[in-house]
Amino acid sequence: MESIKNMFGQSGNPPHERIDEADASSPPNERGVIAESLDASSLSWSTRVQGFAACFVIGLFISILATVMFSITLNLFTFGVLYTLGNVVAICSTLFLMGPVNQVKRMFNSTRWIASSVMLLCLVLTLVSAFVLKKRAMTIMFCIFQFLAMTWYALSYIPYARDAIKRFVDSVIG
Repeated sequence: MESIKNMFGQSGNPPHERIDEADASSPPNERGVIAESLDASSLSWSTRVQGFAACFVIGLFISILATVMFSITLNLFTFGVLYTLGNVVAICSTLFLMGPVNQVKRMFNSTRWIASSVMLLCLVLTLVSAFVLKKRAMTIMFCIFQFLAMTWYALSYIPYARDAIKRFVDSVIG
């Protein structure tokens, strides 16, 4: 746990002991993501991690349940709703770590706005293809795009991960 905190720039000290006048006035990019988030919330770090883990696991479970139910019943409506709901719950899990305002700011900063927009568009298009158009192949296609977009979005939070994936794909293709 301590290594995760240190990776995001937070020391092991509680927030009220860790920030002095110089730290509080430093630009946001010099302070860690976790340090900024803890300053804006009354939840402890362990509570935030537990909330994140619980929400993420629930979202993952709902998405897996959607896939299993679709393979059994072939009900497109249920699949589209559950798969998208699972992904939305998984996205909401990060609200525990950063808070809603910081989450939205980070989703639409210059390095993530395309990935975030594509991800949200895929969520909507999955539901539209299932409910309005009632096209099975299109719904499955948008679920695949949804998965890929969410993966690309998640990789944006890992330093140099997207660059590594790009280099790997370039080496395989070219």
